Amino acid sequence: MTWDVKFLAEAVKDYRSLSRSQQLTVDKAIRKVRENPLPQSEGGYGKPLGHKLGTNFTGFLKIKLRGEGLRIVYRLIRTKTQMLIVVIGVREDAEVYISAQKRLQKYHKALDSLNIT
Repeated sequence: MTWDVKFLAEAVKDYRSLSRSQQLTVDKAIRKVRENPLPQSEGGYGKPLGHKLGTNFTGFLKIKLRGEGLRIVYRLIRTKTQMLIVVIGVREDAEVYISAQKRLQKYHKALDSLNIT
C-alpha cells in the first residue's frame, strides 16, 4: 500500500531550497519510503528518532540520505495512511532536529487533532 505524503509548509520551503540534484535524491527516497514508511521494527524503512538534543521525537522517524548529508524527519498518520514530512535539511550540528522541534511546537495542537501516532 502506498501512503499519501503531506508536507508542512516549512518542509516545502526546505525542499525548494535544495539543489536540483538533492531534490531528485529526496524525491527518490520519499517514493521508496512511502511504500512502507513504518518503523524498521515493524518491517518498514523508517528509523525511529526518540530523544535528540534534549527534545522528544518519540513517534517520529527519519530517512537518512548519507550521500547528500540530508535528513528527512516525518511522522505517520496511521488512521489515514499518510506520512507528514516535518523537515528536510542538512545534518549539520543537528540543525535539522532543532528545526523539527520548533515546527512541532508551532503545530502541536494541529498535529494532535490529526490523531497522529
